[in-house]
Amino acid sequence: MLKSAKILAVGGAHIDRRGQVSGAYVPAASNPGTMREDVGGGVFNALRSAVRRGVSASLMSVRGGDAAADTVSRAIAGAGITDLSAVFLDRTTPSYTALIDSEGELIVGFADMALYDLAFPKQIRRSRVREVIAAADAVFCDANLPTTALERLVALAAGKPVFAIAISPAKVVRLLPVLKELSLVFMNRREAMALAGVAANATEREVVDGLRCSGLVSGVVTAGGGPMLGFDEAGAFSILPPPPRKVADVTGAGDALAGATVAALLRGLPLRAALREGIAGATLAIESAAAVPEFTAASFAEALVLVPDAREVA
Repeated sequence: MLKSAKILAVGGAHIDRRGQVSGAYVPAASNPGTMREDVGGGVFNALRSAVRRGVSASLMSVRGGDAAADTVSRAIAGAGITDLSAVFLDRTTPSYTALIDSEGELIVGFADMALYDLAFPKQIRRSRVREVIAAADAVFCDANLPTTALERLVALAAGKPVFAIAISPAKVVRLLPVLKELSLVFMNRREAMALAGVAANATEREVVDGLRCSGLVSGVVTAGGGPMLGFDEAGAFSILPPPPRKVADVTGAGDALAGATVAALLRGLPLRAALREGIAGATLAIESAAAVPEFTAASFAEALVLVPDAREVA
């Protein structure tokens, strides 16, 4: 069991804009609503949740030389995370814009992240990366990294746990060459189907079998408010998330789940118990207007009590 586990995260930390429609969403028309801007990114959001669950963390990302870069830098420092990111002065800081309906469900997401593809392979080749990984207990990454960078990162990890977030159906395929070396991948059902090569109506067992055939040894598949599917060497299981007490914004729920789950795994919990903690973190995220929810040990415990035990998948 690791105490005060140290994680090196490598991946997205960028401007995250969320626009919410005030009434019924009307396609191809002007919709009244509100826009808010924060700092997000799959691995950064997850890392913030992990830190709130007792993990010590550092983050390696890339950003431009604009005002948005200063905003990202301040957010990383404010989260108590050591910032190891590189700045490219002649580039624009990546951003993600999500439009959500009045119920908090995603309508569309728009990613402007060309810098990640350009710069992450260069970052991973830097000599200090080996030293930083050596000092960490685990590595946490997302599919914002192109495959060449992921392959180098996994090689440098040299057997240490490497956790990954799928990000999107288009980007999750970047993980295919390194799936066998990953300790756990977090994905939604569409991302899982892209990795497993199964049909949209595939059963839980077919999804798990497909992911195993692709080389993945352990994974978590979310399904919105439906049962979350998990599997590892001990078998496959599902957990039905409790209904949130209110829905403020579903954006970032999957990242919060990943961060809280990884923090629990690094405390020595098995995946079944760790995922229950992840679901508690996701529930708090859905109930919060912020991408990363604020919570106390007491409020987290209250959310955890509501999460049922795992059910084995036949």
